[in-house]
Amino acid sequence: MKQDVDYKKIYQTTPVPKFVAQRQEDEAGKAEYILLEANKSAERFFKKQLPDLTGQKVTELFHIENSSYIHNTFSVVEEMKEARKLKSEAVLENGFRLSGFWVIPVLDEKGEVIYMDVTGAPDSSAALSLQQERDDAITLLTSVFDVSEVGIVVTDQNNRILRVNDSFIRIYGWDRDYLIGKEFIELITPDEREKARKSHEEFLKGGIRSSGEMKIIRKDETIANALFTTAALELSQGRKFQVTTIMDITLRKQMENSLRIAKEQADTANHAKSTFLANMSHELRTPLNAIIGFSEMMMKETFGALGNERYKEYLGDIHVSARHLLEIINEVLDMSKIEAGRVELDEEFFDIAHLSSSVARMMDSRAFSSGVKLEEEFNTDIPAVYADPRLIRQVLINLIGNAIKYSKSQGAIKIHGHVDPQGNLKLIVEDDGVGIPRSRIREALEPFGQVNMSAESNSIQGTGLGLPLAKAMIELHNGSFELESDIDQGTKVIMTLPASRVGRKSKKKDESGDTQEISPFASFASDR
Repeated sequence: MKQDVDYKKIYQTTPVPKFVAQRQEDEAGKAEYILLEANKSAERFFKKQLPDLTGQKVTELFHIENSSYIHNTFSVVEEMKEARKLKSEAVLENGFRLSGFWVIPVLDEKGEVIYMDVTGAPDSSAALSLQQERDDAITLLTSVFDVSEVGIVVTDQNNRILRVNDSFIRIYGWDRDYLIGKEFIELITPDEREKARKSHEEFLKGGIRSSGEMKIIRKDETIANALFTTAALELSQGRKFQVTTIMDITLRKQMENSLRIAKEQADTANHAKSTFLANMSHELRTPLNAIIGFSEMMMKETFGALGNERYKEYLGDIHVSARHLLEIINEVLDMSKIEAGRVELDEEFFDIAHLSSSVARMMDSRAFSSGVKLEEEFNTDIPAVYADPRLIRQVLINLIGNAIKYSKSQGAIKIHGHVDPQGNLKLIVEDDGVGIPRSRIREALEPFGQVNMSAESNSIQGTGLGLPLAKAMIELHNGSFELESDIDQGTKVIMTLPASRVGRKSKKKDESGDTQEISPFASFASDR
């Protein structure tokens, strides 16, 4: 059954602008082309409703500077009774691109033009341009795929290889024809295949991106380490693909393994060195103590006169050299114990100012003979310290001894301490001696790292362990050790013991009536 066609509806809903124009003359007899009818798309194109468009001059509706071009186009169509194209590029709201408008004459029965049917002309080059852009993108991606130095493998939802680039073929040695259609997990070592299979299943479920390391079997059956990254690619009709980029890191893994082995060997050698030094130091101290003891007895002529005065002079040299050697061995032994982790703290509460004074008195004769003055300054209310007094005493002896060695005649060494606002104890030893270049402070704190800055300091003997030992002993107490110095500016050592080690002990009577000292750090001590 034939149905009536609503041509007007078709006209109105056409997605390109359409309107009807007619030639009219004004009072002066000048011809103009007036809009009579327009569809919805034309209303949107001209941004006016039909009542506002009706009766408008066509030359005034188009935003073209050369209005005579529009008028002439319509005139030629009317005169020649042939369609002509009015060039006017535009992009519609629906995305259509127009290259212009076709002006088509509508003739009556006598062949005269009564109307002009004007229809927007879609730009056929837009589709061609879009296709060209698509082709260019495919060419670009193919070039990146082929020239990339990283291996790239494309697999389908069954994990079968669809495509591999030249880099993958070159690095792993497989033939392209052999790989296409193979399951990718066949190239992975057996111990990692199950993990790879699960990863692919997760990819199928949600397109989850993943990365990590894998071991790939080369064609020559050697194993290569690789770093991979996978990404999902979904095309039309729900087709999913997985793109895997593979970077060979075999050489890097070999270097890491070599470095790890070298570190283990170095740690073993260092431990052996510390053990050797500790054992040898013990072995050397025994005969040295005998040499020192017997030389002192001979110098005092305990069992009778020596006879020749030069013997006394030689015995003095033996005694001094033996004591110096024993001092060096003791320092080496202490450092080796610390490095081997064999030092245990014997902690108790003690008066830091009193301990500092006892060390100053011990070192005073050495300072006096070098023309150096020792000065002490401690706050009268400085709290007791919970630490190993033997190690703290050794720290002060090392630092004051160092300061005496490198101080100038008539110089001064200051030992002082205070509690900072955070409750930490600051213990400071400073001198006005030759100093250490600021750039070499770190070197001075390394074991055996002596920094000699002058001919005078070159003559000073030592192991270079004084400062490193002091630093290590303070750090055993969870403290910090800072060194400030510069050439001819002296040296300042700042040792900080944490607030958890600083406080006062109070007294109270126990059940028997005896006075008992109670420390606020009792729980801290027991925890340690």
